[in-house]
Amino acid sequence: MKKTEEKDVKKGKKKIEKKDGKTMKKAKSKKETFFEGVKAELAKVKWPEKKDVLKYTIATLVFIIFLVIFFVIISLIMSLVKGAFN
Repeated sequence: MKKTEEKDVKKGKKKIEKKDGKTMKKAKSKKETFFEGVKAELAKVKWPEKKDVLKYTIATLVFIIFLVIFFVIISLIMSLVKGAFN
């Protein structure tokens, strides 16, 4: 195998042969290049530590509980106001 052919094989490029016996390089498929791009972008992401994830999860749950209590109280007040005028 020639050196250029070896480089192409290492890079993942496939070769196809025409009917007349000549070889032609086939570019990587769109799917392969897409996933390579995704992998490169995910490598750049700074993922949060476990401690941070726990902190944000607790803050979110506390906020949700606060909103539930707030809307229940508003609903009770509105039903009392509606009942007073009936």
